[in-house]
Amino acid sequence: MPKSLRNNVIPIILITLVIAYAVMQFASTTRRAENSDLTELVRQINAGNVTEIMISADGATIRARLKDNPNTPIIVNKETNVDASELLKNFGVSTEALNNIAKYSVESVPFITQVSSVLLYLLPVLLIGGFFLFTMRRAQSGADQAFSFGRSRARRMTSENPVVTFADVAGCDEAKQELVEIVEFLKNPEKFIQLGARIPKGVLLVGPPGSGKTLLAKAVAGEAGVPFFSLSGSEFVELFVGVGASRVRDLFDQAKKAAPCIVFIDEIDAVGRQRGAGLGGGNDEREQTLNQMLVEMDGFNTDTNVIITAATNRPDILDPALLRPGRFDRRVTVDAPDVKGREAILKVHTRGKPLKSDVDLALIARQTPGFTGADIENLVNEAAILAARSGKTEIGQAELQAAIEKVALGPERRSRLMTPREKEIVAYHEAGHAVAAALTPEAEISVQKVTIVPRGMAGGVTWLTPEKDETALSMTKKRMEAQLVYMLAGRAAEEIVFEDVTAGAVSDLERASNIARNMVRAYGMSDELGPVSFGERSDLVFLGREIAEGRNYSEKVAEKIDSEVSKIIWRAYSRAKQLLIDNRDKLVAVAKALLERETLDANEFKAVIGMASLPAPAPAQNGMPA
Repeated sequence: MPKSLRNNVIPIILITLVIAYAVMQFASTTRRAENSDLTELVRQINAGNVTEIMISADGATIRARLKDNPNTPIIVNKETNVDASELLKNFGVSTEALNNIAKYSVESVPFITQVSSVLLYLLPVLLIGGFFLFTMRRAQSGADQAFSFGRSRARRMTSENPVVTFADVAGCDEAKQELVEIVEFLKNPEKFIQLGARIPKGVLLVGPPGSGKTLLAKAVAGEAGVPFFSLSGSEFVELFVGVGASRVRDLFDQAKKAAPCIVFIDEIDAVGRQRGAGLGGGNDEREQTLNQMLVEMDGFNTDTNVIITAATNRPDILDPALLRPGRFDRRVTVDAPDVKGREAILKVHTRGKPLKSDVDLALIARQTPGFTGADIENLVNEAAILAARSGKTEIGQAELQAAIEKVALGPERRSRLMTPREKEIVAYHEAGHAVAAALTPEAEISVQKVTIVPRGMAGGVTWLTPEKDETALSMTKKRMEAQLVYMLAGRAAEEIVFEDVTAGAVSDLERASNIARNMVRAYGMSDELGPVSFGERSDLVFLGREIAEGRNYSEKVAEKIDSEVSKIIWRAYSRAKQLLIDNRDKLVAVAKALLERETLDANEFKAVIGMASLPAPAPAQNGMPA
């Protein structure tokens, strides 16, 4: 029986009884024939034309059957306390005429009339009793909901039919190994206990969005072989005071009963933010929830075999008490994968999908620096959609490379109308980026594609890919200055060719200014200010990030910082402008080729500027849009 029907059985029964009573009353009334006059009945009796008289059981009706028309009886209503014989005699019927009638009887009560009579007396009792029971049940249900308000909403998973296993996780081998050890400890604790090892209390997964933190937790659920509880950090916090702490207690009570087990809390920063960061530093509901969590993770009762795993991309705002050893013993970084990791992730997401023989996953991995696991999954899905849209039965290299651009910038907007003048400006702008990048070897970057077909909000795109994967910490001063050169080369090309500039370089200027300011303030790469870092962030965590920025330097130093940033930008812009003036023939050749073909791949671009072509074509590659 459906739950909704089961919870409303009593109202349904009451409504059915009312309808049945109404139907029976209607049926009983419709069977009554139209009354004849009592005088007519007396006349027929005295004439000897009546063969049978029947009195109804309730004494309210006289029914007379006639000799000449037996199918149409005469029916007369009377008062129930008046005898039928006396009534007929009073109206002139002789005793002899009554005695001559062949049959004179009392009718039995029909079954439907009996039921109607019973219901007539019982229906009020049934309605009142049913309403009382319904009200009590509703009140009990409301009480149950009130008592269950503080219960944990954790979802319990089993490993009987795992959806995700460690075989589905790639690109983060170190993080996976940490969790494999946790699972192994739960399955075979003797191996560790004999060496005196203690099971970690908690594992905190830290990494950017889409890097695979939740996927790792799902893999643990599939591999653990022990109960696995999963919930979000926001599910603890409610409007009412004490509910969050109550849910934490209930969660750990469930976990202790099911121990050994694993509890996974996604987005733990929703409840684990640093305490005392609210207005006035008050002890709000969220802080009570966090306090209860701290006690449960490492309070007086420390002998429980419950492991807490949590995920966040904001570890800097978590409370220090939550991060200390004894609570989250391990802090595992799940970063964006390198080129080998991206290739492994591509193999996982293309598993089971029909691929053409020309697909080179290693090449796709090299063309997607900075992509996370979620980005790569979306890339493969978009490639499959593109292949299906073209009526193909297999995914080819062309679809994968086209999907890279679609994921990064969105679909092409060929329907956007551009005047010849706008098209020419965009062509020279993108040609400036491409030529400057190709002629600046210290940038360690290669041009993979140049197009003037609009994508997203961009009028054109120059795709650049680094020659090797490097982190931001390994960037040198010369390479940053080279980046500024090709970033500003688009605006420089506009000024050289048209002796005017447009607002199309707004994103280039923003990115270049941020790099230059970080070089001066954060990286200590200013010749005048030296290796000093300026500025400190004072984050009011409860109100949000970067509400205020602390300044540990004077206004005079601020002026010097602004001056140094401006010098770096102007120096890079002057270098880009001079580079394009010295190679104006290459600039013009690339721009004319773009106006003619709209898109140049790596081979075509190098052929236009007179450089040796690449070993293999690599169209539609990813990198930084310039």
